[in-house]
Amino acid sequence: MLAYRRRMTEERGPEPAGRRAERAAPPSAERIARAAEGRAARKRVPRSALAEVAGRGGRPGALDLLEAQATTRLPDLVPVRYGRMAESPFAYLRGSAVVMAADLGASADSGLGVQLCGDAHVANFGTYGSPERNLVFDLNDFDESHPGPFEWDVKRLLASLEVVARTLDVGRRRRREIVVSAARAYREAVRDFAGQTALAVWYARIDLGDLVDAVPHDERMVRRARSALDKARRRDHLQAAARLTRVEGDERRFVADPPLVSTLEDVLPADAAPVFRRGIADLLVDYRASLAPDRRRLAERYRVVDIARKVVGVGSVGTRAFVVLLQGVDSDDVLVLQAKEAQASVLEPHVGRGAYAQQGQRVVEGQRLMQAVSDVMLGWQRSAGPDGVARDYYVRQLRDWKGGLDLTGARPAGLEVYGRLCAWTLARAHARSGDAIAIGAYLGGSSAADEALADFAATYADRTEADHAELEEAVDDGRLPVVRGV
Repeated sequence: MLAYRRRMTEERGPEPAGRRAERAAPPSAERIARAAEGRAARKRVPRSALAEVAGRGGRPGALDLLEAQATTRLPDLVPVRYGRMAESPFAYLRGSAVVMAADLGASADSGLGVQLCGDAHVANFGTYGSPERNLVFDLNDFDESHPGPFEWDVKRLLASLEVVARTLDVGRRRRREIVVSAARAYREAVRDFAGQTALAVWYARIDLGDLVDAVPHDERMVRRARSALDKARRRDHLQAAARLTRVEGDERRFVADPPLVSTLEDVLPADAAPVFRRGIADLLVDYRASLAPDRRRLAERYRVVDIARKVVGVGSVGTRAFVVLLQGVDSDDVLVLQAKEAQASVLEPHVGRGAYAQQGQRVVEGQRLMQAVSDVMLGWQRSAGPDGVARDYYVRQLRDWKGGLDLTGARPAGLEVYGRLCAWTLARAHARSGDAIAIGAYLGGSSAADEALADFAATYADRTEADHAELEEAVDDGRLPVVRGV
């Protein structure tokens, strides 16, 4: 299924007899010990227990958690966030990582740790440009990245797949097949990575041809995949500048489109806007220290021209996010960066504070660890806002061939293949930071874990639909403010 495996076979060619004999050698003592650790984890949490969804007795409800999180967000954007979450159960799931983190944290876990994405739903996989200017497919959102038990990411991925399948009116039996197939893809991939060298795991990635070649029986998905790849290649800095800016005099300026794009003068007091503008400009200068020396030299070739606030995502709506227009020597040499606030991961209350005191660094280091390749401009810095409060930010390119596959109207066969691609990608990310041997041994060679995880996904999808209905009710009766359609 994966071009990576085909490519590695082609590059290596037939193995010499000596190497075949070497591979047939007994496993090392370390491999045996790590596999035993994985099997021992079944005593703490049997694979059948992966199906369990913790009750909420004595814990805050979903709306309580969302409202508590909203207190850390920009008040004028909180209604936009609720409006986006109210659109569908899947939109709700996307915006409620804090709720699912609490539910997962209330359950027993395997104790087999990895660097988690923390928000590994199907819409957080997609394309972007590699430094070598190849289009790659990978995880692309790390705001909640944090060390934790591997199954939390898997459960969020599978639950999202179940919710999407329901949105597409896929029948119960076929939904089950789709989710079990993804669970099996994760298990088989992590067991495969367990047998590879650390360097082979590090180099593993999905060629974008897989998004097309893997769905030969779903012409609609093939067309959508090709369209998505073509569209992603057009999403670069020039396109971003053309869409978001206009030329005023000799320089470009962002065009206001509230509430999605707002100039600093529109959202800050008159005396605060110039101060904050200088603060963000200083942030971009200071953030260069988090880049590699060669990329630092690249960043130094650009100067800040304009700054605006831009609404992003679903769950991220309300966090402080700014787009920064930079220009080189010529007017057509433009770079559009995003400086996005990094708050504590929603996983932190359930697994403890991680190694990083700076939340932007947590996001960036997590991303670099989990992705096959990362944005050349990815870095972090701390900056004080107009209220004098120092906040952590991470910086990245706004659009660098970033795209995703629209699953609206997808057929079951295409959704199943896409789910398997996401699951393989997640397994690769976990194998880079965690112990694939132990995780593979825990999951085992049978379908026991696959079936249990599919049970979890179905039960959690029921809970998601109920939580979404509760959100809609709170919006309808005026308990929650909402702005729809933006």
